[in-house]
Amino acid sequence: MEDEVDRLTAGWRRALPDVDVSPLEVLSRVARLARHLERQRTVVFARHDLETWTFDVLSALRRSDPPHHLSPGQLLAQTLVTSGTMTNRIDHLEERGLVRRRPDPNDARSVRVQLTSVGRRRVDLALRDLVARENAILGTLDTSDRATLAGLLRRVVAPFDA
Repeated sequence: MEDEVDRLTAGWRRALPDVDVSPLEVLSRVARLARHLERQRTVVFARHDLETWTFDVLSALRRSDPPHHLSPGQLLAQTLVTSGTMTNRIDHLEERGLVRRRPDPNDARSVRVQLTSVGRRRVDLALRDLVARENAILGTLDTSDRATLAGLLRRVVAPFDA
């Protein structure tokens, strides 16, 4: 089975035969897959009246221990955005009734961002839909292939996350 990356690398091998383009065989496929996944996720999240960033914030809260609340700083660390961006995102989510700010019980100067029941239902349904869609995307891979691919990708990605 040939794909666009095969055609791309064959062209580079003809144009610059002295350059080892083998990294493109892997990373160009990863980049193309990332673009396809982003499009798919956008469609899935839109069905639940969410954007990718709203899903990211809501899912960070949902994965936290009950009562599903985090400090804005913890949300920053999990979503990799600036403080000002996070404040705007929390404001937007609060206006939509998906989160609420609560005083931090351990620090009167701080707040916790808590997932509302509406936010919880929304993110739960979106995740179920997302997993079903992504399971279909991986449909040609059996459990063993998926584990192998996940392990290999982990080895490549982990240094960036460290």
